[in-house]
Amino acid sequence: MTGLPVGFGIRLSDSVRVGGRAQVLTGGSPLRVLFPGAAARDLLATGGFSVSDGPSAELAEKLLAFGMADPAAASLAAPADQAVTFVVPVRDRPDHLRRLLQSIGPGQRVVVVDDASLSPQPIADAASAYAAEYVPLAVNAGPAAARNAGLARVRTPYVAFVDSDMVLDPGTVPALLRHFADPGVALVAPRILGWNPGNDAGWICRYEDSRSSLDLGRRPALVHPRGTVSWLPAACLVGRVEALGGGFSAELRVAEDVDLVWNLVREGKRVRYDASVAARHEHRRELVPWLARKMFYGTGAHELSRRHGSNVAPAVLAPWSVAFLLALLAQRRWSLPVAAALAAATALRLARRLRRSPKPLRLASVLVGQGVLAALGQGSALLLRHWWPLTAVGCLFSGRLRRAALLAGMVDAAVEYRRTGAELDPVRFAVARRLDDLAYGAGVWLGAVRGHSAGALLPEITGLRTTRRRRRP
Repeated sequence: MTGLPVGFGIRLSDSVRVGGRAQVLTGGSPLRVLFPGAAARDLLATGGFSVSDGPSAELAEKLLAFGMADPAAASLAAPADQAVTFVVPVRDRPDHLRRLLQSIGPGQRVVVVDDASLSPQPIADAASAYAAEYVPLAVNAGPAAARNAGLARVRTPYVAFVDSDMVLDPGTVPALLRHFADPGVALVAPRILGWNPGNDAGWICRYEDSRSSLDLGRRPALVHPRGTVSWLPAACLVGRVEALGGGFSAELRVAEDVDLVWNLVREGKRVRYDASVAARHEHRRELVPWLARKMFYGTGAHELSRRHGSNVAPAVLAPWSVAFLLALLAQRRWSLPVAAALAAATALRLARRLRRSPKPLRLASVLVGQGVLAALGQGSALLLRHWWPLTAVGCLFSGRLRRAALLAGMVDAAVEYRRTGAELDPVRFAVARRLDDLAYGAGVWLGAVRGHSAGALLPEITGLRTTRRRRRP
C-alpha cells in the first residue's frame, strides 16, 4: 500500500479526456493514454474518489504521479501539527516588508533575513514592530543564501518562504498546508496574482497582471521538468522542512527556485501547484526595470542547463514534428500537402499502438492534432523568444522567414490575448508580449555567451540516441 492515507481524495484533472465510459483516459504531462480496468472504472465513475484501501491508494498514487489527477485539496484534512515559520528575505524596501508582515498577521513565527541592506535600521525596526526575529547578514549573499539562513532557524514542521514584495491572504498558507496530507509532497505553491494599490497601474503592470512570469495559470498541476507547470517561483513557497534538506543552492542568484524544484523531483519527492489558492505580488510598473528583470530571468537558463541538462531545452520535439515544421517553414506549394501527410502517417502509426481503444484512429487523430498545436507553439517560441537574434538576422535575407516570424507573432499575440483576458488593448498587449520575449531571449543568449555554452539554446529531438545528460555541480 502507498503512503496516501485513507480518506485522501483526488479528482481527475480538467485536462484529462475520458472516453468510452472511462475505458480510455488521455492526459497528463507528458501526455499518456491509460486503459483502466473494471475496478478502476468504477472508482472513476464520478470523476474522482477517496482512498479506502490498497488498490484505491495504488490507483490514486499512479494518477497523481502521471499528472492525470489532482488532490481534492479542500476536502483534505489539515496536518495535525500546522506550525509553520515564515522566512522573509529582504534587502531594503522597509515599506514592502511592513505591508507583508501586516498581511501575515499577529501570532505567527516569522524570521526576517536582512541580506545586507544599505539602510538596515528601518528593516530591523519593521521586524521588531511585528515581533519577527531579525537576522542580519554581514554581506549581500543573494536571496537563496538568505532563505537558507532563515531555514536554518526554523523549528516547525513547515516553512513558508515569502518575498518582501508579496501580500498574503489569511487563508493562503493554511490552504496550502492541506497538501501535506500526501506524505510524498515536499513543496507547494499558490497562484501568484498582481497587487496594485494605486488607481493607475500602467500598461506594463496591466500586462503583468494578465501574463506575469510568476503566474503559472488557472489549473493545478504536478510540478516537474517539462510538465505543464515545470517550476515554482520562490516568491511564495510552503515546504516540508524535513524534505528540503539544506534548501536552495546558495551560490545561485537567479533560477534558484527552478533548481530547488528539479532537485526535489529528482529525489522522488512530489511538488504541487495549487491554482485555487492565491497570493499577491507587486509587479514592476516601469518599462526599463521590467525589461531588466525579464532579461535577468533569462540568464539563469545557462546554469540550469549545466546542472540539469536538456530539462531546460527551449523545445522538445519528435522527429515528425521537426519535419512538419520545416515543411511549413519552406512555404512551397508542396508544404501543406507534405505537412498533412506527415500528420496522417503519424496518426495511422499511433492508431496501431492504441488498438485497445474503442476508436483507435479517432483517438490517434486527436493526439496528433494536439501534437501539431504543441509543435506550432514551440516553433513559434523558438522564432520569437529563444532564437530571436537568429530570426532577426535571417529576416534581413529571407522573405519566407519574415513572413513566418510575422505570422507567428500575430497568432501568438492573439492567442495569448484571448487566453489571458488581459485588461489592456490588443495593440499594447502585443507590443508588451514581444518585448517580454525579446528581453528574456536576450538574457538566455547573454548567459550562454558568459558561460561559453549553447546548451540552453538547443532543443531536444526525442528518440535520438544522443541526448545531453545532467551534470551535478
